Amino acid sequence: MAFVARLLVASTLLIGCSGLAIADAKNRPVSKVINLLQDMLTQLEKEADTDKEMNDKMVCWCTTNDAEKTKSISEAEARITDLTAKIEEYTATSARLNSEIKKLEKEIAKNQKALDKATGIRQDELGEFNGEEKDLLQSISSLRGALTVLEKHQGGSASLIQVAKSMKRGMEKHSDLLEGVMTPSEKELAQSFIQEQAAPEGSYSPASGQVFGILQQMKETFETNLAASQKEEMESQKAYEELKAAKDDEIAAGIAQMDDKTQELATTDEKLAQAKEDKEDTENSLAADEAFLADVKAKCAQSDMEFDERTKTRQEEMQACSKALSFLNSDEAHDLFTKTFNFVQEGSTKSSQRRTSASEVLAAAAHKVNSPKLAALAIKVRLDAFVKVKKAIDDMIAQLLQDKADEIKHKDFCVAEFQTNKLQTEKADRTKADTEAKIDDLTMNVDELTKAIATLKSEIGEMQVQMKRGGEDREKGYKEFQLIVADQRATQKLLQMALNVLADFYGKAALLQQPAAMEYKKNAASGGVMGMIKTIIGDAKRAEADAIRGEEDAQTAYESFIKESNASIEAKTKDIANKSETKAGLDQDLVNANENLASTNGDLDDLAKYNAELHASCDFVQKNFEIRQTGRDEEVAALRQAKAILSGAKFEAFLQAK
Repeated sequence: MAFVARLLVASTLLIGCSGLAIADAKNRPVSKVINLLQDMLTQLEKEADTDKEMNDKMVCWCTTNDAEKTKSISEAEARITDLTAKIEEYTATSARLNSEIKKLEKEIAKNQKALDKATGIRQDELGEFNGEEKDLLQSISSLRGALTVLEKHQGGSASLIQVAKSMKRGMEKHSDLLEGVMTPSEKELAQSFIQEQAAPEGSYSPASGQVFGILQQMKETFETNLAASQKEEMESQKAYEELKAAKDDEIAAGIAQMDDKTQELATTDEKLAQAKEDKEDTENSLAADEAFLADVKAKCAQSDMEFDERTKTRQEEMQACSKALSFLNSDEAHDLFTKTFNFVQEGSTKSSQRRTSASEVLAAAAHKVNSPKLAALAIKVRLDAFVKVKKAIDDMIAQLLQDKADEIKHKDFCVAEFQTNKLQTEKADRTKADTEAKIDDLTMNVDELTKAIATLKSEIGEMQVQMKRGGEDREKGYKEFQLIVADQRATQKLLQMALNVLADFYGKAALLQQPAAMEYKKNAASGGVMGMIKTIIGDAKRAEADAIRGEEDAQTAYESFIKESNASIEAKTKDIANKSETKAGLDQDLVNANENLASTNGDLDDLAKYNAELHASCDFVQKNFEIRQTGRDEEVAALRQAKAILSGAKFEAFLQAK
């Protein structure tokens, strides 16, 4: 701006000089040079003020961008450090979960193998029991038939042959059970009976009563052994069921844990992938911000340096002008000073006795187990015929056994259902806890992403504002550049013209040959003015060259600023897109998690209602199971004892057995 002012003033001066001959006598060249120097000083002061104002705006821009980018870089570095720690944590958790899942798979396989082995052994034992039970039942049935034949026999009969066969079969097939039960004399009598009936002219032996007793003894032995076998089978089955339940529980728990850990692994791997992507995006954004900050620092440092140089040069120029004025300002030229010129800019039994004995047995049992049915049957035994009584006993035994089986089945059902309900409830509770934790985690991640996206958008908005301001400043700077160059070129042209005029004038005057009296003497200051004009022309050329270099530097800095800003905006926009996509997925996961939580709460309510129903149906059975089962066993034993007494067995034998 200083050069523009100087050139305009100089051009005015030169135009004035061209009409020197007819100008006012007071308008001397020295006065105009003095005015030019004073205008230059005034313009330099205005340029200093304008330059300081523009520099203050630049310093404000530099301070703001430096602080914002430094803060953005610090936050990005802290986020990268946090994400790096999370990536290491998720990687370690993923490795641990994979190891635990493999360990659970081995434990489940081991428990399943043990259960399969126990099941195989139980099936073999059950097969052996079923075979033994079948044989004993057949032998008992045959002996019962044989006893009936002997009881009704009054002479020789072919039926005795069948009795002998049944006795022989039973002694041969279950010799191990009769060992120690039959005395040698009883065995000899039995063999004699068998051989006698096997002879072609076999007849009923007068010792049939003894044979009857042996058969009865054999039947009782077999029945006792059968009952013992059945009890042992029940115990074995119960032990197996307990083992199975325990193994099933272990397997179910293992599977549940594995499912939970598999889900946790999936969630951890997903978080790991997200953290890696987020870290990459943050690193890209950090790189862009660092590049932008470096550019800002460089640009601002350059601006500071240029401002210092301009200030220094301007001071030197002002000092030069002041010094020149000290030489040219005098009283004589005071009346030649004229106006100035300037420019400004802005920026889960058989008889009554037997009947009585049987009745007493039943009555005692009825009293012991508090059974109305046994009491009624005891009275019926005293009154009714044996056939009806035996049938009633058989029917009652059958019913008691059925009730026992049904109650066992009901208890097993209750145990299984309670266990299933417990496991399902525990699983649902774990699912609920996991879902609630997932919801909290998702909510936190969504909030973080929302804040991060808002921050990125704010940074982009601020950068766009800075780019707009930069564009406006660039436009102003370009206009000023054009004006300066135009002014400098016009000044050079005008001054050159003036210089040519002066040179031509003073050259011709020197050649005129006139008489001494008429001789025209040239102005003594003409040479100084022409020298000053040449100096100003040189200054104008240097000002033009400086303006061109300044414009090129400013345009290069502006293009670099725009390039870095666009790269930073592009990186942040991509980061926003990735975070928005991740946030959309997390929002859907959050909706699904809330739906799963509602579904899990519904399942827990249903399980609690079913558990209450199970308690209403099962608590009495489970609490009184052993008492009721023992009571039924005692009722069945009493019924069988009464029936045996009615069938001819001695009551004392039962008392001894008890």
